[in-house]
Amino acid sequence: MNTPASFPTRSAYAFGDGALSAFSWALRRDLRLAMRSRAELGVQILFYIIVVALFPLSMAPDHQLLLLLGPGVLWVAALLASLLSLSRLFANDFADGTLEQMALSPWPLSALILGKVAAHWLTTGLPVVLLAPLLSIQYALEAEAVKVLMMGLLIGTPVLSLLGAIGAALTLGLRSGGGSLLALLVLPLYVPILIFGAASVDGIRGGIDVSSNFALLGAGLLLALVGAPFATSAAIRIALD
Repeated sequence: MNTPASFPTRSAYAFGDGALSAFSWALRRDLRLAMRSRAELGVQILFYIIVVALFPLSMAPDHQLLLLLGPGVLWVAALLASLLSLSRLFANDFADGTLEQMALSPWPLSALILGKVAAHWLTTGLPVVLLAPLLSIQYALEAEAVKVLMMGLLIGTPVLSLLGAIGAALTLGLRSGGGSLLALLVLPLYVPILIFGAASVDGIRGGIDVSSNFALLGAGLLLALVGAPFATSAAIRIALD
């Protein structure tokens, strides 16, 4: 259970360095909370593994078909694993009043949110990236394709967390249907990341230069890093009013 008393005081801010201190405090706090809820983290990772592992069992054992569908399956599973935990990104802090204290604190709310999003990615997105080479074996992906897949996931999964934070903030306080509305808000925003990420693997297997795909994913990451924390902050302030 989160405790509002754990929030830093004005004196702590006075000796800190503003946004960087806010980011590091929120990151450390959320990582500690995540480590106390290892069961939830395990469920998310297990969900990703099960989705990727079960998909080949539902189709004919065709080597070429697995090669063709593998990247898309891995990306869709990563997307769903990220979506699975988004509803809890701000929910507990909103319920116990911690989020309101964050909004009223002298620290920048956008920096605090960025720290929370970073913790979300470290506990949901990074395991997806690290597990991708192992899970891609059953799709018979070549070593070069696996490297491109990992690079795409490394760039793309933070975007999923950043965009998802906006949707999670917009659905704060909804008593019912919040999860469904969150999915409806976020999934359309995920589509370009999914397309460019999966297409990069198909491109490298076809001998096509995939630098443009990575450039677009990188541009999306930069835009999300700049805009998502401020958009999320505005949505949280509206939910708190």
